[in-house]
Amino acid sequence: MQDKESFFINQFPSTHIGDDGAVIDGTVYSKDLFCEDIHFKREWMSLEQISFKSMLVNISDAIVMNAKPRFALLGIKIPSDFTPRQMEELSKGFLRAAKIYDFEIIGGDTIGGEKLDISVTLISKSDSPVFRKGMIENDLVAYTGSLGSVKRDLDSLLKGEKISKESKFFTPKLKADFFYEAAPYIHAAIDISDSLSKELSRLSKINKLGFAFKQNIKEEILCSGEEYEILFAFDPKNLDKLLKISYKHNTPFTVIAKAVHGDYQTKCLENHF
Repeated sequence: MQDKESFFINQFPSTHIGDDGAVIDGTVYSKDLFCEDIHFKREWMSLEQISFKSMLVNISDAIVMNAKPRFALLGIKIPSDFTPRQMEELSKGFLRAAKIYDFEIIGGDTIGGEKLDISVTLISKSDSPVFRKGMIENDLVAYTGSLGSVKRDLDSLLKGEKISKESKFFTPKLKADFFYEAAPYIHAAIDISDSLSKELSRLSKINKLGFAFKQNIKEEILCSGEEYEILFAFDPKNLDKLLKISYKHNTPFTVIAKAVHGDYQTKCLENHF
């Protein structure tokens, strides 16, 4: 059987499903869940860190579609023993993200429960969205930043060890400025939430192409999830333009493959614990 996420999504026949967000008349709608004991443990992060990250992982979806957030709706299951001070701390992360990325939180819903679960719906605008579909044969395929540290840090946390306060597990480093300028030169893109290998398989499936890799990629890079870097495909003739943009925004990227006839299947297990 295919993975449960794909199986469930396939029960709904909408043509708008299949990207990081659904594009309707220039508006991009995206939603992410951020759940205790699946995406985080409260002993690892402050409440402000948790709410801030819950926003960033959704904003990442908007960025990779060349969309800018405008409004957000929140759905929160709040532990019944939370104090007013804890709820204020939780709100700070949401408000900080809204201030940095210039959007408004316009409502939502709350219920009580045992664990902290957060649902974010983001409404963004784009004049020229970038989709997962669009990669063509001989395109170069690259990813921003570096990969592997999040899986290492998650493994350390699961063993009860401390990790750096600067870890991307706590605070993803989004590449908005780079991508908004680079978007006109990019054929297809996806954010790396479930691992480089999983996102490559998604690009392969939707574009009906495989990859000729330029080097062997270590498993720790292929299988590290929740990196929130950007995987993108582009015409080789635009490489110099993209390198100049990457230098301008201090956003290095690594070219790993060329799009070719064939397919690619993920080699990694699911990342959430």
